[in-house]
Amino acid sequence: MEHPLTGSEIRFNTMREKISLLLEEVRTFAAANAENLEQFRIRFLGRKGLLQDMFDEFKTLSVEQKRDVGQLLNELKNAAQDKVNTLMETLYSSNGSSEVETDLTMPVNFRETGTRHPLNIVRNEIIRIFRRLGFTVSEGPEIEDDWHNFSALNFPPEHPARDMQDTFFIEQDPDIALRTHTSSVQIRTMETTKPPIRSIFPGRVYRNEAISARAHCFFHQVEGLYIDKNVSFADLKQTLLYFAREMFAADTQIRLRPSYFPFTEPSAEMDISCNLCGGKGCGFCKYTGWVEILGCGMVDPNVLENCGIDSKVYTGYAFGMGIERITNLKYQVKDLRMFSENDLRFLRQFESSF
Repeated sequence: MEHPLTGSEIRFNTMREKISLLLEEVRTFAAANAENLEQFRIRFLGRKGLLQDMFDEFKTLSVEQKRDVGQLLNELKNAAQDKVNTLMETLYSSNGSSEVETDLTMPVNFRETGTRHPLNIVRNEIIRIFRRLGFTVSEGPEIEDDWHNFSALNFPPEHPARDMQDTFFIEQDPDIALRTHTSSVQIRTMETTKPPIRSIFPGRVYRNEAISARAHCFFHQVEGLYIDKNVSFADLKQTLLYFAREMFAADTQIRLRPSYFPFTEPSAEMDISCNLCGGKGCGFCKYTGWVEILGCGMVDPNVLENCGIDSKVYTGYAFGMGIERITNLKYQVKDLRMFSENDLRFLRQFESSF
């Protein structure tokens, strides 16, 4: 005569059968999307899920029954966790899609993209123009020594640019500073390259100035250098006229005004006819019809000699412009701080500029 099953035995057999059915369900489960997978995870592995309920019921079994059922419960838990991990990798594949890619007719899920910075747009255009004239592109360090940043460029010891108000010096070594212009790269190029030299030098520079709508403690320059035999001021003028008409408009006019820079002699500042009013006069050009865009001149013989170039054989010209200045002329950006704030609302205005 068979003995009737006790309550503990009935619970034991019921749990074994339930675990077996749940294992089969886990093994055959396939998620259609991320939402289905999350529902599956919560149902099995959540704080109020099936496994938690079964572990609560597991506490009522005898010691011998717990040994048998415990192994099955752990097998079920591991199978459910492995299934979630596997499907997660499938759903969130390398292309970032959160859907199972079984329907090839589904539209592509494009992510929002950024845009180029206006300073980079203008910088690249400046480089393209001068490359058409045969200029190469050279770059150098932003942390410079006194020789390359000042002395080799003919700056006398008492020159105001050496003052702490204009230059960021390294506190531990006053001979080292953040470069105040990319002219330092001109010196490095002349020290290591034999003429002829025809190169431009784009880069970031630093000045110890208060940040405002019209000034910043860092900005960007492109400088140029041409060293060869019989280079004249007329060569400089024609080069800059070509640049102005390529960058702004074919009818752009230029004028050169006498100026002073320690590293060029003679020196000049170049204006272009205002591209907003066509030279008639407006608020932007202060009703003069002209806007200053760069400084230039013939390389001082002392600078050539400092770099080991015979000034009796070679001559050359140099020029330098602020990229922010050129960008303002092209796009009428009134606040320099906007260039360094990375505000996407501002940057997206230039998406059609390249």
